[in-house]
Amino acid sequence: MTDNETLDVAEATEVTAYSSETPAETKAAPAAKARGPLTVPGAGLGRRKQAIARVRLVPGSGAIKVNGRELADYFPNKLHQQLITDPFTILELSGSYDVVARITGGGTAGQAGALRLGIARALNEIDRDNNRASLKKAGFLKRDPRVIERKKAGLKKARKASQFSKR
Repeated sequence: MTDNETLDVAEATEVTAYSSETPAETKAAPAAKARGPLTVPGAGLGRRKQAIARVRLVPGSGAIKVNGRELADYFPNKLHQQLITDPFTILELSGSYDVVARITGGGTAGQAGALRLGIARALNEIDRDNNRASLKKAGFLKRDPRVIERKKAGLKKARKASQFSKR
């Protein structure tokens, strides 16, 4: 090995020694505050289509009551159950809050969406510093604005018309 090759090897080892951090680690990320004890209750309102859900969160064992019934009784569809518990899963708070909800109007899918929004808003109210970024990134704090289009005059439904006859 010549002196130039020795110098190149020494520089290469220095570069790898100092660049052991990934580029994401080198940026100064704001550290989230430590999560305090889960003793604060919260409330939130969720709407989806025609459904309105009023939600109360109380520190507890993770039981979910909807209109006085258990979650599995009120929403037998597993997809709706998963949709409702997604905010707790994202924040890793499964089993830490009891949910008491009153839901009116709409169908099952709309009610499940309204309940998820209400739970997410209540969790956001409880601890904005730790919960807001994760809930917002997952899209749980945004209301779904899609509603049924109104029926138009002269049509059978919102867009369905009778068949056109040329002659």
